[in-house]
Amino acid sequence: MFLGVPIIGLSGGIGSGKSFIAHILEEMGYVAISSDELVRRAYDEAEIVATLQSWWGDAILGPDGKINIRAVARRVFDRPEERRKLELLLHPIVASQRRQLMLRASQNSPPPPAFVWDSPLLFEAGLSQQCDALIFVDAPLDVRLRRVMAERGWTAAELALRENSQLGLDKKQQMSNYSIVNTTDAEHVRGQLRALLPRIIERINPASAGEHPLH
Repeated sequence: MFLGVPIIGLSGGIGSGKSFIAHILEEMGYVAISSDELVRRAYDEAEIVATLQSWWGDAILGPDGKINIRAVARRVFDRPEERRKLELLLHPIVASQRRQLMLRASQNSPPPPAFVWDSPLLFEAGLSQQCDALIFVDAPLDVRLRRVMAERGWTAAELALRENSQLGLDKKQQMSNYSIVNTTDAEHVRGQLRALLPRIIERINPASAGEHPLH
């Protein structure tokens, strides 16, 4: 809980559609917070740019002088010590930004039914321990591969390498409280969420059950 508002964390494999689920939940009145988006904002800060440039030189800058996120990812991907150094720099900034967003949203009248944390490293970064409920977004490998090939230009080997650097999918699903399938259209996902969310909110905060209609 954050100021009486529950926190729901989204987990799942790369390309499972966690951000898509978060977007639908926003349409339903929930407040979704994307760790990836907060990291992108952090990369725009002059101090972060200067720090990364001092570490790794101009190779991590784009033609516009801004951080090239893909270049940074390549730099730290197979270098655990470098990745840890980057995480120690970024995670406190992201946590502070997340808290500010929740503070503002919690002042709404009425407050949102829940905050939704969309983070690729929900378990690895310890964020799951702060969540009141965890939803695993499930999609088969062929669907996820098709998505990352279309959206990110990845190959099957790139997807496998990145997933191998994260907690296993079976473990993520086992550690989650609920699961939804994201393989078809948005309306099918909305139907699953309409059925699931009242159960989640009632379990977390029985006093507020029924207060927030689902659209």
